[in-house]
Amino acid sequence: MDTIFAQATAQGRAGVCVIRISGPQAFFIAETIAQPLPAPRVAAVRAISDADGQVIDRALVLTFEGPNSFTGEDTVELHLHGSIAVVRAVLALLSGFDGTRLAEPGEFTRRAMENGKLDLTQVEGLGDLIEAETEAQRKQALRVLSGHLGQKVDIWREKLIRAAALLEVTIDFADEDVPVDVSPEVTELLNAVNADILAEIAGTHTAERIRTGFEVAIIGRPNAGKSTLLNALAGRDAAITSAVAGTTRDVIEVRMDLGGLPVTLLDTAGLREGADEVEAIGIDRAKTRGEQADLRVFLSEEDEELPVAAVADDIVLRPKADLRDSADNAISGVTGQGVPQLIERIQAILGARSLNAGLATHERHRVALQKSAEGLAAAMLVLDHGPDQYDIASEELRHSIRALEALVGRIDVENLLDVIFSSFCLGK
Repeated sequence: MDTIFAQATAQGRAGVCVIRISGPQAFFIAETIAQPLPAPRVAAVRAISDADGQVIDRALVLTFEGPNSFTGEDTVELHLHGSIAVVRAVLALLSGFDGTRLAEPGEFTRRAMENGKLDLTQVEGLGDLIEAETEAQRKQALRVLSGHLGQKVDIWREKLIRAAALLEVTIDFADEDVPVDVSPEVTELLNAVNADILAEIAGTHTAERIRTGFEVAIIGRPNAGKSTLLNALAGRDAAITSAVAGTTRDVIEVRMDLGGLPVTLLDTAGLREGADEVEAIGIDRAKTRGEQADLRVFLSEEDEELPVAAVADDIVLRPKADLRDSADNAISGVTGQGVPQLIERIQAILGARSLNAGLATHERHRVALQKSAEGLAAAMLVLDHGPDQYDIASEELRHSIRALEALVGRIDVENLLDVIFSSFCLGK
């Protein structure tokens, strides 16, 4: 296997740059350019010298012996000064060694998975942690990276294997008297796993929203103050405001961090009849995005009916509180009246939903769990028909087990790996 290297910190000039080296020749290379090599996990400052003995930089050198490293291989980190010239010179120096090459995107993490240091869900959790922008995203990604989902899957898998083994014993001794009826234990095992998987599936939507962001749509008639409210919530002029009705023709999106939760605010076209062709397209988009949003904020009068119906948790407010005699249940983007209270309500509603988030954070996770649940349901249905169909039940259980194994990357995921790891940077 080639020894790989790459810059693990961001490109460009910085105070410090970390270059990571991993593979069978990592220690030999480090010894050659930074002798004497420090003991594993002991940091030491060394001069980094080229083939002619010329010092390129003085760097902090760290070594990690496999399998006790991130990749599971011998690994060396060079903490250099972040000069572009220094980094370029060291990368050129490393490329001159036989059997070494620049790492591909995500290759360090891929080697970690192949060496049993991470399962596939942890790899995705690491990617989510790198991309995390809010506190909720950081916490959720860290839970997945810590292996909690993989641990759950292992428990479910062991129970299903136990259930399948009990059924196989009954099948193998079909012509003899089996001293114990296995169906009660098998049923108990399947019911327990099925309940856990269904609960995890139920939490996937919220978990994915924490990862990608909740959508909150502001909906109302033309000139109701939607764009002004969006600007007030965003703290900047994100949308054009005007006294002319129908100014907003398309959906305007503003991404925010509300109480640690990622939220995308949507300013939609005013909903009305008799609009021109372009505005009508905007209105159709407004209806669609409004219906698909996780939460809607309606700016409307008490007796007003809008084409998009409010559902549970939706917030209905009267617009332009600054122009009213009574400001009850009203809001104004111009003066800011009611804006802090609206933010608190949005945070409370989405925060309550976040409590039900599961560990499965990607669509791939949900699909794998759904396939496993379908196999379980089929097995439980066949099990009720008695021992004559235990062989079919056992086969359905194997389908369910394989879906769980695919979830954590044990089988049938080679076609996914290139896609997943291509999103990582070179140093990961």
